[in-house]
Parts: sequence; structure tokens; C-alpha cells
Amino acid sequence: MKAIVVGTGFIGPVHVEALRRAGVEVVGIVGSSAEKSIAAAERLGLPCDITTLDQALADPAVDCIHLTSPNRLHFEQAKAVLLAGKHVLCEKPLAMNSVESKELVELASRSGTVAGVAYNIRFYPLCHEAAQRVAEGRVGDFHHVTGSYVQDWLLKPTDFNWRVLADDGGELRAIADIGTHWLDLIQFIAGQKITDVCADLRTIYPTRQKPVGGAQTFSGDRPDAADTEDVAITTEDCGSVMFRFASGANGCLWVSQTTAGRKNCLRFEIAGSQSTLAFNSESPNELWIGHRDQPSETLLRDPTLMSQQAGKIANFPGGHNEGFPDTFKQLFRSFYGYIASEDRPARRPFPTFEDGHHEVLLCEAILKSHRKQAWQSVNADG
Repeated sequence: MKAIVVGTGFIGPVHVEALRRAGVEVVGIVGSSAEKSIAAAERLGLPCDITTLDQALADPAVDCIHLTSPNRLHFEQAKAVLLAGKHVLCEKPLAMNSVESKELVELASRSGTVAGVAYNIRFYPLCHEAAQRVAEGRVGDFHHVTGSYVQDWLLKPTDFNWRVLADDGGELRAIADIGTHWLDLIQFIAGQKITDVCADLRTIYPTRQKPVGGAQTFSGDRPDAADTEDVAITTEDCGSVMFRFASGANGCLWVSQTTAGRKNCLRFEIAGSQSTLAFNSESPNELWIGHRDQPSETLLRDPTLMSQQAGKIANFPGGHNEGFPDTFKQLFRSFYGYIASEDRPARRPFPTFEDGHHEVLLCEAILKSHRKQAWQSVNADG
């Protein structure tokens, strides 16, 4: 299999590194210009023959295209890839609205190609372990879940990235950028969809200082005031979302990109009638298991002590930690393994375009709820 990565910012090179570790040949990386494509390819030790998406689409040797470009480009690019008859793995969100994401779901189902969304957080082995324990009934009846996803890379008004702009990233930012990772993960573990939401969001900085020359994600650069311009911001820096599952179980999510000291911290606590499961992505090799009538325990990631499903995505023995980069490797192994199997009726063991579409519907419901300051049903038929 040969792949092209579209996007040269923070997450594009992450895809390149993980694809190599997953055994997939990367034959190029495409930026917003030929110059950026060549510079990124040289930096990553990749061929420089393909410098545009059009070239990648026309090349019969390219099997799959990974989209890590700004959100506003996902729909048109994913559509073009599917129409070219190539497999596609798209970063979230799948599209800027549910009309676009629904069209992509329908197009993918007709195309005969394989289409996925890069919700990599599912692929921490202990998150698969949590899902298996829920599925086997070891947690008991699903009562409720709480959690958060917090970062600090947009803590200051001088912190800027294209994601803060609604035209580039969408009307939701913190929820859509990192909150959807948490929401996808919880629904994956629970084995059921969120049906209703109630949200309260906040924009801490209505104005941010945009560097004249642009800024990279997580770069930490602090431009001089003379080199910036004021830009009005409408997307949220933080917020909370209460929600209900189809079963009636409920929960609450807190999301923030302005929490000092938290670099990339996802946490959840799932309470069932038999036990509780708790996970922190900054300590991803530990799963806390809470009990009422016996001592609580901590399961350390070890393929020999985990369920078969979770053990399949844990490549190193116990005590040899696996983290964020490994989640992408495991996602790609799952995605390309499914392609190689040629068993299309089989269950797809990776986040699909249908999952991506549901996350867009969730975001739209969350935004409506915030604006109405009331509960909002998720439009499952959208």
C-alpha cells in the first residue's frame, strides 16, 4: 500500500511517522503550495515527486490519501479522493456541517473504497480494554460518565492558530477540536450513541492577536506586538456539555484549551452497577477499576493481562509504555488491515465516516443547545 499525506502542519508529520511504523509506504506529503510540499518532504525524508493533491489523485500508484488539512477543506478534498476511487482517512471533523458529512457518508458507501476518520484516542489499548469490559457486562448496568479534555496552548490572547477562526475551523472550536475525541471515545466504550445534549460554552478572549506571518499548532511562539493584528474571535475557549445516552444513562464533559499546565489531558470516569473505570491520557498505561465490596485496583497495560481485543493493539510487553504516537500506528494498522482483508461486509474496526457524521450532528446539537440555553436532541436523521 502506498499513501499520500495532505497537510504539513502539526498532525501531518504525525501521520507520516505512524504510517511508516505501521508498515505503509508514504510516497509524499502535500502542502498548500509546491514549495511547502517539497520543504516538508525533504524534512521528513520523503519523495518530492508529488506536490499537489491533484497529482496524487491522478497517480494510479497511490492507494490511500490521508487528509490533515484545515477543517474547511475536508469536504471537498474527501469528496475528490472518493471520486478518484482511492481510500481516504480524514482528520476530524469530517466536514464543516452535517449536510456535507451526510453527502460524504453516502458517497463513501457507493464508492467501493474504504473511508475512515482519525479518532485515534480510541486506540489506547486500555480504552479498548474499557470497551471490552463494558461489552462483557463486567461494569454492569451503565449508570453515568464524567470527564474532561483540557489543554493550555491557547491560554493567552497572543496564542493564535487557524483553528480559532470560524471560517477555517467551524463555529465550534474547543468542542469540535478536542471535545469530539472525548465524545467519540465514550460512545465507543459505551457501545451506544448520545441522543441529547445541554451545553454552556464561553469565549474567554473575544479578540486575539494574530501573527502577521501565521503560527504553527502547539509551537509556543510569542510574536512581538508590532508583528500582530487584532482579530475578532467567536469560537469557544472552554465549555461544559451535559448529555444523555439512548439507554437513559447520563454524563457531563468539560472541555478547555485555556487550562494552564494541562498540555493534552483527556480523562473519563465510567460508573456502572458493578464497577467503575477511570482513565487519564497523560498516564495512558493505567486503568483504574473501582469496586464497592473489595479493594479497588489499577490495571497496568500488559497484553497478557488484558482482553484479547485490547491485547491486539498493544505491541509491547507490560512495563514498556505505549502512548500518543502509538494510537495512530494502531489506528492505521486497523484501517489498512481491513483494506487488505478485502472482506467488506466485515465489521469495520476503526472510526468510519458514519461515526464522523454523527460527531458533526453532535456538534450542531451542542451549538444549538448553547445558543438556546436548553436541552437539544441530536438529529439522528441529519
